[in-house]
Amino acid sequence: MSSLIGTVKLRETATNAAVVAEVYDGVDQSHLANWQTKWKPIIEATRLRLEQQGAKNALPQSSHWEWDKKAAHFQKLLAYRMFVVVCQGDTQGLMAVATDPRHRTRVADDKGRAGLGLAYVDYLESAPWNRPEHVPQPRFRGVGSVLIAAAVQLSLDENFKGRVGLHSLPQSEDFYRTNIGMADLGPDNTYANFPLRYFEMTEIAARAFIQGGKK
Repeated sequence: MSSLIGTVKLRETATNAAVVAEVYDGVDQSHLANWQTKWKPIIEATRLRLEQQGAKNALPQSSHWEWDKKAAHFQKLLAYRMFVVVCQGDTQGLMAVATDPRHRTRVADDKGRAGLGLAYVDYLESAPWNRPEHVPQPRFRGVGSVLIAAAVQLSLDENFKGRVGLHSLPQSEDFYRTNIGMADLGPDNTYANFPLRYFEMTEIAARAFIQGGKK
């Protein structure tokens, strides 16, 4: 099930105009069908182009994610929520967030406490036409920020006071560090088989982000 939770503004790159988009809690088949029929052909075209150029390592590191399989898995888990951004009839971004007790803060709060609950962003991806790795001029800006804002709101709803954590793909590190304002805690050697850098948003940073301090 998918339900509309609000509208936001994205920025159209070509004109710099603000365009209304919808944010949904939950993924339905129309969102996944859009990913299947519109995202995947662009991703595959980029893959072939980069392979021909001998630049396969430049392929966006999220390109192998299969969102239909992720949705089928996460929708069975009570501690996971999925969010979608839709604009002009297209799925502009997808995100999966965990709220289970396995994920705890590593940054101490203003009272010196760590190990508190947070919303953990497991996967976040913007549509390929919004990314310069795929197209000369991205279509929209702001999709990632909108999804992080949804994660912050989920954190607030869960009484985590806006705290958010995630492990970033290397290509996205600067986005979380600079655009979002999350604390970079460095490579996490305990993460799977590859030490992705771990980022965390504190209560103070979450308030600043929601109030427009970081976009």
